[in-house]
Amino acid sequence: MTITERIHARAALIALAVLAVIGGGVAYAATRTRPATGGGGAGTGVVVIETSLGLQDGAAAGTGMVLTSSGEVLTNNHVIAGATKIRVVLPGTGRSYSASVVGYDKSDDVAVLQLKDASGLRTVPIGDGSLAVGDQVTAIGNAGGTGSLTSARGAVTALNATITAQDENGGGEQLTGLIETSAALQPGDSGGPLEDSRGRVVGMDTAASTGFSFTSSTQGDGYAIPIGTALRIARQITDGTASSTVHIGPTPMIGVQIADSPSGAFGDGFGAATSDGATITGIVPGGPAEAAGLSSGDLITAVDRQAVSSASALQPIIGAHKPGDRISITYVDTGGQTHTVDVTLASGPPQ
Repeated sequence: MTITERIHARAALIALAVLAVIGGGVAYAATRTRPATGGGGAGTGVVVIETSLGLQDGAAAGTGMVLTSSGEVLTNNHVIAGATKIRVVLPGTGRSYSASVVGYDKSDDVAVLQLKDASGLRTVPIGDGSLAVGDQVTAIGNAGGTGSLTSARGAVTALNATITAQDENGGGEQLTGLIETSAALQPGDSGGPLEDSRGRVVGMDTAASTGFSFTSSTQGDGYAIPIGTALRIARQITDGTASSTVHIGPTPMIGVQIADSPSGAFGDGFGAATSDGATITGIVPGGPAEAAGLSSGDLITAVDRQAVSSASALQPIIGAHKPGDRISITYVDTGGQTHTVDVTLASGPPQ
């Protein structure tokens, strides 16, 4: 199993950090082979995605693929996760669009966007997915989050690969059935196409690994979701069919940052925790939780009388609702007192 890091570009600090910090390694060497113009060949239907992370006071950048002339765009979920504003740019044209999230599948790292007032867009050419080890491929993306499309050539080195993809916050999940290549993927390439030798899309670039020592760095493997898999999930999203993994429409939010209950929190006096739950570590100003009187340090123990065992358990409980739903939250304050309050869910960033 390979430990990799997702390859979108977060631009909260300085540009160098975008390129330098990936998988514990340093900046990639000059591995890009040529610009991808999007002018009828490589890069046709490929767009740049720029997001504002309002709740984190940051920004991110990635890549997407236009699926319909009316502006449905396929990308990785991690490209738009946490976004409070999404802007999609057509490179080389000066045209840009605001975008909304149609839906996403966090576990398979797939999302679909809809561009506002879009029409007549060129779409990516989709291949039949036929690949063999040794086939030549080209990865197109927004390397470094600069807003210009670039490309990197390589070869298929394995099929049906399994990885554990991690982001810069240490979160992540296991992805299976991937295409492994020697194409030199960089931060910002996530969501871009992996093209075969005829310029047809056979995969969606998703993750990369690097090697590192104090004296040198080496480009590792690149990984892409097979386009057939990505399109199957995209169709489920556009059909509006929610499931245990697929979320449709706006994301409900109570307006808190949470963590698992620390050992000894609300304990029995001997250091042993007596209550599971999700500890509130931050409150979104003006959000539903603040309006209901919750504060940092409070411990959420139940939603609508359903016990909350951990921070990770709270997220799917809230995610099963819609913005505007009214729920009851039971929590223990920092003084050890239990309360139940009603909260109306707001619309929040995708997860």
